[in-house]
Amino acid sequence: MSITKHILTRRQLLHFLGIGTASYLSLPLLSGCAIDPVTGKKQFMIMSESEEINIDRKQSPLQFSTDYGPLQDQQLNQYISRIGLELANRSHRPHMPFTFRGVNASYINAYAFPGGSIAVTRGILVELDNEAELAALLGHEIGHVCARHTAEQSGKGMLTSLLLTGASVATSAAGYGGAADLVQSFGQLGAGALLAHYSRDNEREADSLGMEYMTRTGYNPSGMVGLMQVLLQNNKHKPSAVEVMFSTHPMSEDRLAWTKKAAKEKYSKMHNAPVHRERFMDMTTSLRKNKTAISLMQKAATAMAKGKYGPAEQTLQTVLQKMPDDYTGLVMMGKGQFALENTKKAVHYASRAAQIYPQEAQAHLIIGVSEIVNQRYDQAYQHLSTFDNLLPGNPEITFFRGVAKEGQGERQEAAQYYRGYIQRVKQGQKAQYAYNRLKTWGYAK
Repeated sequence: MSITKHILTRRQLLHFLGIGTASYLSLPLLSGCAIDPVTGKKQFMIMSESEEINIDRKQSPLQFSTDYGPLQDQQLNQYISRIGLELANRSHRPHMPFTFRGVNASYINAYAFPGGSIAVTRGILVELDNEAELAALLGHEIGHVCARHTAEQSGKGMLTSLLLTGASVATSAAGYGGAADLVQSFGQLGAGALLAHYSRDNEREADSLGMEYMTRTGYNPSGMVGLMQVLLQNNKHKPSAVEVMFSTHPMSEDRLAWTKKAAKEKYSKMHNAPVHRERFMDMTTSLRKNKTAISLMQKAATAMAKGKYGPAEQTLQTVLQKMPDDYTGLVMMGKGQFALENTKKAVHYASRAAQIYPQEAQAHLIIGVSEIVNQRYDQAYQHLSTFDNLLPGNPEITFFRGVAKEGQGERQEAAQYYRGYIQRVKQGQKAQYAYNRLKTWGYAK
């Protein structure tokens, strides 16, 4: 009988995939009062600037992987980065280590981590019409960092987690809800798991700062108006695609009205400034030609989040006909096949994805867990180890590497992984299993 029969139900394996990008980090000490970089006034802040940067460095790679990694189009990523850095250099915190990239996710969103790591999704890039709208989007996210909204909201989230867990933050999009967890925690509708949830006041301040930064840089303020119109229109026509953005960035008609007024009055002298539409169109040509397929991925993501894997599979087959080498489409298909219990097909699609984008972690996780189910423990261990090298620090990976080693008959190495797991996770079914194996093998009393 296989090891998985003893400890792993399909539900538990789906849960494992669902928390594959969870972060485990020590909580910072309370930092007390700090100076608001924008207003110059004292504010209560739960973390220092160095802690903001440290948390960013730990968490942002996890979210970028959740969103299927940075765009492989290096020219487009460099273009996004150049615009972002020009804006950041004219912000209230130009000394922060800002970085900018597009990510492969299909849903419509942009987000910032407290140390200045900022990302925009393919889903929102294909909806924009010009460079001024992109500058408005990036400026808005820079505004959140400069006003320390991300640090404030991240801090509140960590305090809540401290009360619940006592020792660490274990971020999961959906807990033990079943197969939908697999989808939600990996770049679909629950992709905001590691992100701050801003208040309406935060959003209004970020809008104001974004307009300030983009006009300082020479862009037409109509870019912010256009951005607001894009978001509101998509909320009407494709609400599921903007669900995460609207949950983390509250949107309203009032924001559009305010930006129109500010563009007309406060920034009236900039009404002849450029929007650089032709340059934006040139730089996004390869991305925009796949807009239909990206929209189909949004549809498939919605279906998978509702547990409708058959319809999602059909939609993704159309996506892969249009873009046969698209990493996101292949990984989504792999996750869907796993949820349908077609683990050999899951390995097939995830293996293609890993060949296309070996630096990104998700495909290796799907292969690793699928191969445990297939009792191909050598291959499972190899891919779980690759995942751990790309995104280190998840104790769940430690446990399943132990399972793979046990399946290979390498008891001593399995015991080392199980010991490492229970040193970090003190309770739960997997912790109990790991302890019982150590006890049975004579490694624990």
